[in-house]
Amino acid sequence: MDKLVIAGGKPLEGSVPISGAKNSALAILAGSLLSTGECLISNVPNLLDVQVICEVLASLGVRLMATPDGMVRVDASTLREHTTPYHLVTRMRASFFVLGPILARLGQARIPLPGGCAIGSRPVDLHLKGLRSLGARVNIGHGFVEAFADKLVGGNVYLDYPSVGATETIMMAATLAEGRTVIENCAQEPEIADLADFLIKMGASIRGAGTETITIEGTTSLHRCDHRVIPDRIEAGTFMVAAAITKGKLRLQNVRLDHLQAVIAKLVECGMEIVPEGQDLLVSAPNTLKSIDLRTLPFPGFPTDLQAPLMTLLATINGTSVVAETVFENRFLHVDELLRMGANIKTEGNCAIIQGVPVLTGAPVQATDLRAGAAMVLAGLAAKGETVVSDIHHIDRGYERLEEKLTNVGASIKRIPTTDSVLV
Repeated sequence: MDKLVIAGGKPLEGSVPISGAKNSALAILAGSLLSTGECLISNVPNLLDVQVICEVLASLGVRLMATPDGMVRVDASTLREHTTPYHLVTRMRASFFVLGPILARLGQARIPLPGGCAIGSRPVDLHLKGLRSLGARVNIGHGFVEAFADKLVGGNVYLDYPSVGATETIMMAATLAEGRTVIENCAQEPEIADLADFLIKMGASIRGAGTETITIEGTTSLHRCDHRVIPDRIEAGTFMVAAAITKGKLRLQNVRLDHLQAVIAKLVECGMEIVPEGQDLLVSAPNTLKSIDLRTLPFPGFPTDLQAPLMTLLATINGTSVVAETVFENRFLHVDELLRMGANIKTEGNCAIIQGVPVLTGAPVQATDLRAGAAMVLAGLAAKGETVVSDIHHIDRGYERLEEKLTNVGASIKRIPTTDSVLV
């Protein structure tokens, strides 16, 4: 696989354009299966995960055309196939989002269980519970989920946990169900509201997206629409931390302030100066920052996807910080990599105790997952000496042109291709 080589110690300064939100784009591309017309989706980031979901759609007979500037045309009028290829869905969990739309359009769907998923850990059981509440017959066996419904019928769904994926799956399926569906204890992430806006433009009747209760009045069909994906709040937060950890000053272009309130609050608590300016955010760091405590929570709380980047920053700040991860178990895989670079971190259960060190030192490290990979890049930017980050295909899943954007604001970072690279 390719590697990133980073020479640390350079303050970042300049402007960074924030790409479209990966998690919005994946759900919206899946939701386009509900339309019988051609949808034009813009501000779609060019990421490995987006490429996978497009391959899934193409395997279903959907016509797609993508342009280099982030425009994707999707014509799902040709949707005929109700089974998705095993090798694609197991590469990315978000591929499972197509279950609800295929079932609603065709009356049956056969989808492999998503990659890394055992029912119970990051479960899909809430998705299936919701579909059963709409009248679907759902079976699990031999690594596949099979769902059938002559006609989905609106119903009441209470989610035991505010799962983003389950909220989106049920909401999409309910748009073509007969009658009213009420989903309670919904996830409230901005990406859910963005998906709802897209569906509404196609003719769906949805109220309450972004709140605890979503109400959908089913319709018989959805039509074409144009939609622009919201900015990626996780990428924006990552670059905010990049400014902090390098003692730099960045202008983040194309952000949504209302999506970043928890992140801004924690960085300001650290001592950062953050100033909104139109659609931009000016982020600058003083020479000395303060240690803080952090707890991850579903939106509008602090996002679990920024826990690893912020922990990396806290590892460089004098004092003791405590990080509690409440959303996902086993999300401290980056800790061992930070220890290689001289960090002082101890973990106990879902808590990490960080004692800041004067400096991190460059070392060979691994991107164990997407957000841990971003954390390793941030650590490399701050470290003394050279850091080599391997397994960066994880990073390419969620950050568009990361090394290019960092280079443009003064980072010394380059990609080293290898002869067996699978990236294009």
